[in-house]
Amino acid sequence: MKGMIKDALILFAITLIAGLMLGVVNDITKEPIAQQEQKAKNEACQNVFAAADSFEAQELADSAQIEQVLTDAGISGADIDELMAAKDASGALLGYVITVTDHEGYGGDIQFSMGITNEGTLNGISLLSISETAGLGMRAGEVLVPQFADKNVSKFTYTKTGATADSEIDAISGATITTNAVVNGVNAGLAYFDKILKGGSAQ
Repeated sequence: MKGMIKDALILFAITLIAGLMLGVVNDITKEPIAQQEQKAKNEACQNVFAAADSFEAQELADSAQIEQVLTDAGISGADIDELMAAKDASGALLGYVITVTDHEGYGGDIQFSMGITNEGTLNGISLLSISETAGLGMRAGEVLVPQFADKNVSKFTYTKTGATADSEIDAISGATITTNAVVNGVNAGLAYFDKILKGGSAQ
């Protein structure tokens, strides 16, 4: 009996120490991870809105309104995560950077930022997080991202036979699920801009 109690106390002590150590490690790594994530977002803002001198966080519309906008546009499986106002040196609004997560990637969530001017031109997109199949969906950065640059359209579609219009995106060969997820996410951002931000005046 004493042996069982001793073993239980030892196990409890080991578990307690392990838990404390894990907590310490989490505290140590939490701040550097947050800093890296913020750095990546800052770089993404610059990538999709090079003309801006500063970026200011803006409050998103309420979730019910966003959901209605996306539903009306026939979009599901995507979330609008963050909104930044892109401004010039004088503080004038140039447009917005919208961060979107699409949940329908082959390997899970795909998150990216997209820059849109006041006139509705999509400067481009910058991937923040993607875990698709190597050699297939992971080619989104080289195959898909360049195709979204400097386009002024209300909605994108993808094609497997070669794009013939600004609104068409050439799919990644063998990775249509990834292609669809990125296109769907971009369309979510465009719908949010068109219905909520267009003609806006961020402070």
